[in-house]
Amino acid sequence: MAALRYAGLDDTDSEDELPPGWEERTTKDGWVYYANHTEEKTQWEHPKTGKRKRVAGDLPYGWEQETDENGQVFFVDHINKRTTYLDPRLAFTVDDNPTKPATRQRYDSSTTAMDILQGRDFTGKVVVVTGANSGIALSPSKGGEINIYSWHLCAIGK
Repeated sequence: MAALRYAGLDDTDSEDELPPGWEERTTKDGWVYYANHTEEKTQWEHPKTGKRKRVAGDLPYGWEQETDENGQVFFVDHINKRTTYLDPRLAFTVDDNPTKPATRQRYDSSTTAMDILQGRDFTGKVVVVTGANSGIALSPSKGGEINIYSWHLCAIGK
């Protein structure tokens, strides 16, 4: 493990493990945030993965959430008669990153151009539709001319 650290690599395979000096905490309403004790800062995104998280579900049976005199949330385990500032639900967090649309939509060979263009407003625009085995390319051997291997060009709307 020392060899891994010497090489600048983590000695764990968990991307969710926090760097030294960091702590995972939760807000009263279940959002996870990260405290960097070295720089005395907090942030919503995990320091390694950049993901935002929230705790999933209710507290386990026998647990209760309280707030101390400083306004910090802590948890009471009535069954084992102990308290902790660590949320017992942290082991069951879920990512809260909004889903980003794919930058490239993939279609199969039976998809038509109309399937792809359906519902989009291309008024006054020119649309170039090419197939999987065709395309538009620059030809360096012909002085940068544009070669169109197979194409369909249409002006939509006026």
